[in-house]
Amino acid sequence: MIPVTTFPGRDVAVFGLGLSGIAAAHALATGGARVLAWDDTQASRDKAAAQGVTLHDLSSADWSGIAALVLAPGIPLTHLEPHWSVKQAQAAGVEVIGDTELFFRERAKEDSGAKVVVITGTNGKSTTTALTAHLLEVGGRPVALGGNIGHAVLDLPQFSPSLTYVLELSTFQIDLSPSLAADAAALLNVTPDHLDRHGTIENYAAIKARVFDGLPADGTAVIGVDDDYCRAIADSLPGPYAVKRIAVGHPVETGVWAKDGMLTEVEKGVERGRVGLDGIGSLRGAHNWQNAATAYALARSQGLDASTIAKGLGTFAGLAHRMEQVARAGQVLFVNDSKATNADATAKALASFTDIYWIVGGRPKAGGLAGLEPFFPRIARAYLIGEAADEFAAQLGADVDHVQCGTLDRAIEAAAADARRSRGPEPVVLLSPACASYDQFANFEARGKSFRDIVIRLPGVSPVQPTQGRAA
Repeated sequence: MIPVTTFPGRDVAVFGLGLSGIAAAHALATGGARVLAWDDTQASRDKAAAQGVTLHDLSSADWSGIAALVLAPGIPLTHLEPHWSVKQAQAAGVEVIGDTELFFRERAKEDSGAKVVVITGTNGKSTTTALTAHLLEVGGRPVALGGNIGHAVLDLPQFSPSLTYVLELSTFQIDLSPSLAADAAALLNVTPDHLDRHGTIENYAAIKARVFDGLPADGTAVIGVDDDYCRAIADSLPGPYAVKRIAVGHPVETGVWAKDGMLTEVEKGVERGRVGLDGIGSLRGAHNWQNAATAYALARSQGLDASTIAKGLGTFAGLAHRMEQVARAGQVLFVNDSKATNADATAKALASFTDIYWIVGGRPKAGGLAGLEPFFPRIARAYLIGEAADEFAAQLGADVDHVQCGTLDRAIEAAAADARRSRGPEPVVLLSPACASYDQFANFEARGKSFRDIVIRLPGVSPVQPTQGRAA
């Protein structure tokens, strides 16, 4: 835990008692603050109380004596309208911040020399954050990984000059962190997301861009330039810190660009290094090339050389439920992409393989499989499960051979049998449901674990091992 010592003897309200809220309450109390914690749901209040958090109904609190409101990231700050706790705080002139703001204030106060690397973006930030942390660890750097992935930031180890914090941050967290100040920061991409929270995509992009606001003169900004919003942000970055651009399919003047599975690092047009991704199953597909290029640039900003980065890329196992290579049976590869809960996410998986035995379905979202038509020729057969089965059968029609299996275990059994008969070099049994999981599973993690457990029990199956990368 990182004790928060910036509010000694003062009252601090904490609203939203999930992981980050409970961590903030403990960190503030350890640092000497008087914590007034609350949540709208009884279950959350009970869970927090069981962990020693002091509860206080903020709806009847005297806000005139409260120094700050620490708001959980998921609680509405502006749109559609501010949460009632935010309104009460603002009426009393109380600042509204998040746990990540407490992290950066404490870091500035301690001045320990600890490094901080921050990653954000609409898509790919979890993979890029985990990969960046992995690369630094391979390079011998002690790393603390957290934020929007893994541990809440205040549950990470205390500041140390030898430690590098690698943080994934959402727009919700950035919006509540006016003192955000990283040593290196990355923005992968911007596409429409969370507009119910931010109002417009322009507002959303502007909040993402704040990840660069606190960079020091010797810091590094890493930014993807394959979408219009990020290109505009890149063009507006003032420096004097270094700016490294990331692109897929076309060169950049300074940064890292990817094409056909090869990452090329350039500085003012001069090539500085190359790393190949061929054969690294956890980094298949153009979207993962962008993730890998970004992690490469961040690792270079922290002093790693290309050969160390190549080793780290090749030993990266990937994230659970995100195109996770589970096992092989002969030439057949089993891939768990349970995190793909909509068609856009599934498109990335379908684009990464060519001989696909596709397990799809669950609780459907608006549009169903719309937009996936260009990938239909890659699909040998589809295995439909869950509530979406009838709807998806109609959408696939005669374009994709399909069978209704109902449940995941039946779909895996049928897909594995069909894939074993394929004459292709790498038939893939792919769980990429394009649906929510709630019709049959508690969440996508439970669905993915079930897939993994069933596959591992199949005859002749062996778990997949990471493949070594190479410096070119």
